[in-house]
Parts: sequence; C-alpha cells; structure tokens
Amino acid sequence: MPNHPVVSQQQWVEARKALLAKEKELTHLRDELARQRRALPWVKVSKPYTFEGPQGTRSLAELFGSHSQLIVYHFMFGTDWDEGCPSCSFWADNFESIPIHLAHRDASLVAISRAPYEKLAAYRRRMGWTFPWYSSFGSDFNFDFQVSYTKAQVDSGRAEHNYAPMKVLEELPGISVFYRDDANDLYHTYSTYQRGLDMLNGAYHYMDLLPKGRNEDDLPWTMAWLRRHDQYDD
Repeated sequence: MPNHPVVSQQQWVEARKALLAKEKELTHLRDELARQRRALPWVKVSKPYTFEGPQGTRSLAELFGSHSQLIVYHFMFGTDWDEGCPSCSFWADNFESIPIHLAHRDASLVAISRAPYEKLAAYRRRMGWTFPWYSSFGSDFNFDFQVSYTKAQVDSGRAEHNYAPMKVLEELPGISVFYRDDANDLYHTYSTYQRGLDMLNGAYHYMDLLPKGRNEDDLPWTMAWLRRHDQYDD
C-alpha cells in the first residue's frame, strides 16, 4: 500500500477520534434499524412445509425445538450438486458454536437446502460442521422464500428476488426469520438477501478492520479468492 499517509501519534489520535464519531453515529443508526426490523408486520405461515433431517421428517414448527424464534439460513445446494456452494460454506463456517448462545435467547438456528438430506449430511461431515441442517427437497419452501427458481424463471431473466424483479440463478442464498406463538401458530417476520447477509459473516467484519480491507476490488468477481476451508492450497 504505497504512499499511505504516515503521521505523528497525536495526529493519528485526532483522525481516529473523528472516525470514532462516525462509528458511533453508525452504531446508533444500526440500533434504530434493528428496532424498525423488529417492528415489521408479520405474515402467518399456513402452508404445511416439511423437511428431512437426521431424525426423519420434521415440520417447520418442529425446527424451532423448544424456542419461539427460528433463524433459517438458506444454503445454496442444488438437488443435483455434489457439494455445497463455496460462498455459503464460508458463511456456514461462522455458524459453529453459536446455536448454544442463541438457545439462551430463545432462538434456534438451522440451515435449509433443496438437495436431498443424504447429500447435506455427507457434506456436513466433510466440513466438520455440527449446526442443524435440513433438506426441503420436494417442498415449496425454497421457492416461496425466493431462494430457488425454476429453469423457466431463470431463462426469463426477470424473476422476483430481494423484493425486485431481476436476473437470477436456480439457487440463491438468504436468511429468513420465524416466530411461534403459544398457540403454535407460525409467522414469517423477516427475510434478507444479497448484502443483507453480511451481518452473519464475522470473518468479513474482521477483514473490514484491516488496512487492506476485504481486498477484493481487483478480483474478477467479489469472492474469487474464496475456497471451501478444506480446499486452500495450504
């Protein structure tokens, strides 16, 4: 990084304090945005979605476990794929060990993909993950939550994703959140896609602290550097 400014400690502190004021402003804005997110209206989930997992078939309500809140990571893994998406695998590396903490705030975290469960289980073992992962194979779930698309939708070049018409792939990532009330009724409270997923990738937030940042500007595409964690040369 040639020609980067180098100053005295006092000058650095003054520059740092100016940036700190902006960081605090962003923190307050983020807190307000989170409040508005929680205040969004809900949609009742009436379709009887089912999923396959290690204990067999489970309903959406059963994925909550004993909790009233459920976070679903829509993991890109097509029905005919041999392994999961490398980008989603990067995100999933951030999930390990946090379900226990979420459980103590009345929430469950699961991943859901369209590939048959046997493929998910094999890939999960390969990657050394322990978080819950379920298959929505044969279900409308992925299509209803705009993370899977038919070939006709892809070919049309104009399907609905991230709340707007756009060109899509057959599989895309996302996050959806659900709530279960005391009557066991389920509600969809939130979904986000594209850059909205950044909030679940702690590694990227660490990179944002570095002098080089994410260091992706000169790459042919954003995550061209990325490999599954068992595929780096070293």
